[in-house]
Amino acid sequence: MKQAPRKYANYIPIRELETLEERLSPFKVYAELRDNTPVRYDEHRECWDVFGYEDVKYVLKNPKLFSSARDRANTSMLTTDPPKHKQLRDLVNQAFTPKAIEALAPRIQEITDELIAPYLSEGHMELIDDLATPLPVIVIAELIGVPAADRQKFKDWSDVLVKGARDDSEQAFQELLEEKKRNMQELHIYFTGIMEERRLQPKDDLISLLLAAEIDGQQLTSDEVVGFCILLLAAGNETTTNLITNAVRILSEQPELQQELREHPERITSAIEETLRYYPPIVAIGRVAKETVELNGQMIQAGEQVISWVGAANRDSAQFENPEDFISDRKPNRHMGFGFGIHFCLGAPLARLEARVVLHTLLQHMGNIQLVPGTALQPIQSAFVFGVKHYPIQFNLINK
Repeated sequence: MKQAPRKYANYIPIRELETLEERLSPFKVYAELRDNTPVRYDEHRECWDVFGYEDVKYVLKNPKLFSSARDRANTSMLTTDPPKHKQLRDLVNQAFTPKAIEALAPRIQEITDELIAPYLSEGHMELIDDLATPLPVIVIAELIGVPAADRQKFKDWSDVLVKGARDDSEQAFQELLEEKKRNMQELHIYFTGIMEERRLQPKDDLISLLLAAEIDGQQLTSDEVVGFCILLLAAGNETTTNLITNAVRILSEQPELQQELREHPERITSAIEETLRYYPPIVAIGRVAKETVELNGQMIQAGEQVISWVGAANRDSAQFENPEDFISDRKPNRHMGFGFGIHFCLGAPLARLEARVVLHTLLQHMGNIQLVPGTALQPIQSAFVFGVKHYPIQFNLINK
């Protein structure tokens, strides 16, 4: 009988990603694991890894077999199963409709223009610090109802939510768990304060809408409102930052794509979808088996952790033709860059919109976008997030 799985298995990188180069581009390693051990048990991390497209899809679409629940005290949609999940999602959908998101386009364009304006004449900028990080932070903060003065705190909390352990020692994991626990407590206090203000004086923001939303006379509890705000902070900020950065990274690594998208701006939307497949912001998603189940010839016991490697599934040749090629107008493109099934990312329309606005704006103003020569890229310290810490770019200004 295997021991109970570590609660922090999601934070541990797979051991095959040993070198810096492999962590910056793990897809060759993913391919080898997918081809050789599509479903395997990792004794060191005490969890199952799933790499093939159909197997990953099966795990993610079957919440009755593979649960998202991790903590009974956590009422976030990300960590609940049906029927509670559907109830939360239906309520939140009232305040997070596609129409409401698309209405944000002019404001997102305005913020993007303001953020890049100081750097256009200089011919260089730090993409992440100057644009890809502040844009989603500002948008989410304004959407929720966070005061502008608190945006830096907002960003710091967001970073801790997705942070990984500094190494695979027991001490590092315990320190990480303690940091995340303190972070959650601070966030809970902060959002509870804003929520109580909105109960007394509602405004045109998401917290006010969530407090007013109801289905069959039932409203969200205070913990559920706070849980959703924390989820939006984690998923909305880091994911969008990495989507934008990964898209520009592809453009700099494959410069011919820049001219292609300038000449065919209608392909920007599909190029974002291809980015989600090729360089997905989230490469792994954790679940817990609710019962003993056979998957691709392997017996997974009830209670064991299962990590679905979306980053490997998105390049499965059984699903995608020429999976190692970036094809800007790829169709069909059934990637799982935003997950799959009932937990498909609620913030996907917002992330797509922000990425679309940014790519269109950069390509309008910047020519020959490239990583500043000599830059040593550093991967984000996380097992399930794919991105880099800094991405300085240089470019030629396109005269209008």
